[in-house]
Amino acid sequence: MKTESSPHASSSLHPSASRRTFLKVAGAGGVISTLPLTRAVHAAGSDAIRIALSGCGGRGTGALADALSNSVGANVRLIALHDAFPERIENCLRAIQSRFPDKVDVPPERRFTDLDGYKKLAETDADIVLDCSPPGFRPVHFEHYVQVGKHVFMEKPLAVDAPGARRILAANEQAKSKGLRVAVGHHLRHEVKHKEMIQRIKDGEIGRITHLRVYFNSSGVWVRPRQPDQTEMQYQVNNWYYFTWLSGDHIVEQHVHDLDVMNWMMGNRHPVSAQGMGGRQFRVGKDYGDIFDHHAVEFTYEDGTQGFSYCRHIPGCWDSFSEHAHGTKGFVSIEGHGHAIIQVEGREPVRVERGPDGHRLEWDDLLKAHLAGEAYNEVDNTILGTMTAILGRMATYSGQIVTWDEAANSQLDLSPSGYTWDAEPQPKPGPDGVYPCAMPGQTKAF
Repeated sequence: MKTESSPHASSSLHPSASRRTFLKVAGAGGVISTLPLTRAVHAAGSDAIRIALSGCGGRGTGALADALSNSVGANVRLIALHDAFPERIENCLRAIQSRFPDKVDVPPERRFTDLDGYKKLAETDADIVLDCSPPGFRPVHFEHYVQVGKHVFMEKPLAVDAPGARRILAANEQAKSKGLRVAVGHHLRHEVKHKEMIQRIKDGEIGRITHLRVYFNSSGVWVRPRQPDQTEMQYQVNNWYYFTWLSGDHIVEQHVHDLDVMNWMMGNRHPVSAQGMGGRQFRVGKDYGDIFDHHAVEFTYEDGTQGFSYCRHIPGCWDSFSEHAHGTKGFVSIEGHGHAIIQVEGREPVRVERGPDGHRLEWDDLLKAHLAGEAYNEVDNTILGTMTAILGRMATYSGQIVTWDEAANSQLDLSPSGYTWDAEPQPKPGPDGVYPCAMPGQTKAF
C-alpha cells in the first residue's frame, strides 16, 4: 500500500493532531458550521441556481431529481453532466429530461466523460456542483471544486482511507475561508424522526446511554462483469462498489449512514477504539473485487459506552437498516426509511412517523441557505462518520483492536498510481481471476 504524498494531507487528522484536537475542529454542534456569509449570485444576473453533476449513476440521478423538485421555491437548472462512462450520462439525461423537461439544458458540449471530465465540469458557470462519483474520487474532486470556488453537494462517504479524510478536512478549511457552502449526503441527519429522537436523547429522556446497536443488512447491489476490451482501471471503476479503494467496502459506503447516526446519538462524539470480525462467505467469485460481505464491530467511546455495528450483503438473511440507543430509563429505535419509537420506563411508547424523505429535505435545507446567502457546511460532523467506518474496516480487516488515533493518523493510502485509464490500481486479480481480500491476523491494520 502507498503512503500519502498529497500536499493537502495535513489537517485535523494529521499525525501531530490528537484525538481531542480533531474533536475540537470537528465540533459538537449541529450540521451547520460558521462560514463567512456570502449572498447567492447566479449566472448573468438570473434567479436560476445552475447545478452540474459528476457521477450519473442511480444516486446522482436521484440527487438531481431532489434538487430540481425542491419545495423551497428555488429555481434550479441542470446545465452540465460528467461521468467516466458516456452511456451513464445519456441514461441520466433521459431520466431527468422526462421528469423535468423545462429545467434541463445540457447540450453535447456540456457532457463530459473520462476520469478528468470533472475538471471540465468545474469550468462551467454552475453555482453548485454535485459530486456523486465513487467515493475514492471524492477528495480529489472536492479539492478541485473548492479551488475554483464552487459550492458543493457531495455524497457520503467523504473518503475511503485516512489520507483521503485529511485531504477533505484541509480542502474544507479552504471552503470555509472562501464562504462556500458544502452539503454532505447524510440524508438521515435531515429526517424528521431522526432529529426528534436525537433531541429526545439529548434532553435525557432515556437517561444515560448504556449501549447502541446499528445495522445495515441487505441482499447487496449490482454486479457489472468484466468486458473484453476493458483495462484493469476501467473494469474496477465500472465495478467500483467491489473495490475498497473506490467504495471503502460496504461498511464505509453504506453502513456509514448508521455509524454517523451512532455518533450523533452520542452527541457528535466518535469512538476511541474498535475491534471486530468480518469476511466474505457469499461474494467469493471473480466478480466481487476485494471487499468483504459481512462485518461486525464493537466500538468503544471515551466514557466506556459501546456501540455494536453489523452490516451484511448476503441474500436470504434478516435485513435491517436501523439505529438503536439503549439508556438507563428507556430506549430509542429508528428505522432508516420508516418510523421511530421511544420507550421510556413507566410511559406509553411514542411513535414518530418518517415524514418527508431526507434526500429531499437535505436539498431543501441547502437551497434555503443558498437563497438567503447564509452559512452552510456539513463536513466537520459527518467526517466523523466516515472516519468511524474506516476505523471499523481497519479492525475487521486486521482482526486487531485499532484505536481512533492509529486510524486517523494512518498513512495507508489505497489510491491508484494515477487517475487515467492506463493507471495501475493496487488490487490485482489472481491467476483464477479472483481478487485477494484482507486476511484477519495477517493484514496490517494501518
